[in-house]
Formats: sequence, C-alpha cells, structure tokens
Amino acid sequence: MDMTADTTWWWIATGALIAIELGTGTFYLLMLALGTAAAAIAAHLGAGPAGQMLSAALVGGGAVAAWYLVRRGQPQALPSETNPDVNLDIGGQVQVDQWNADGTARVHYRGASWTARYQGQDAPAPGAYVIRAVQGSMLLLDH
Repeated sequence: MDMTADTTWWWIATGALIAIELGTGTFYLLMLALGTAAAAIAAHLGAGPAGQMLSAALVGGGAVAAWYLVRRGQPQALPSETNPDVNLDIGGQVQVDQWNADGTARVHYRGASWTARYQGQDAPAPGAYVIRAVQGSMLLLDH
C-alpha cells in the first residue's frame, strides 16, 4: 500500500470523527481526531503502518487522558434547578403573606402567582424569602 492511500484514510477518519463530534457534542471525539491527524502527518513523513498507529495511539490517547484529568479537576456544575447561571430566578426575593398547613404558600413573582415551599429547618413564618431553587412551577424558598 502506498503512503498516499495511508494518508487519505487517516484524513477521512479525522473528518469522520469531527463530523460525529459535531453531531453528538462528545468532546472526546475531537481528542481522537487529533490522534488520527497525527497518524496522517506521520504517514506524510514516511512512517510505516506501525509508526502511524503508534502516533494515533499516543497523541489521541494522550489527548483523551489529558482532557479527562482537566475535567476531573474542575468542580461539578450545580443541577439546573439550583444553578443561578441557568435559572435567573434563583436568588430572587418574594414576600410570603401566609403559609398553608401543608407547608406551601402562594406568592406573586414576576407578575404571576406561584406555589412556594419552604426549605429551611425552622417553622416558616410570613415575611421575605429568597428563591433557592425552582422545581417545575414550584419555588423553593429559604431565608
């Protein structure tokens, strides 16, 4: 098999991995695409099949391992129901006039009536509360 065919297949594999990554959003596929691109460059430089495979394995596997370590070192994102970056209502303030016997209340927030539930440890009392999470159409409140 000549080197031109080897490089062509490596570049096709690189393009396929990038296309699949664009469709799925799996960033690790881009790391594997780096490996196939390294193998294509190795083929251009005259490396044999073993050298090409070794290049793909070292670069692609190394990139996957490096990205895994980078991601592992970062803090996990909050769930969307409590993440103020996702839900801008979190941190908003509401006024509770009266609590029901079941621990819920009706509050007015952003021009609509919402059901709210208290998340604190002590007994809820009428007053000002802060939205800590949103579950569906229910506001979870705390002081």
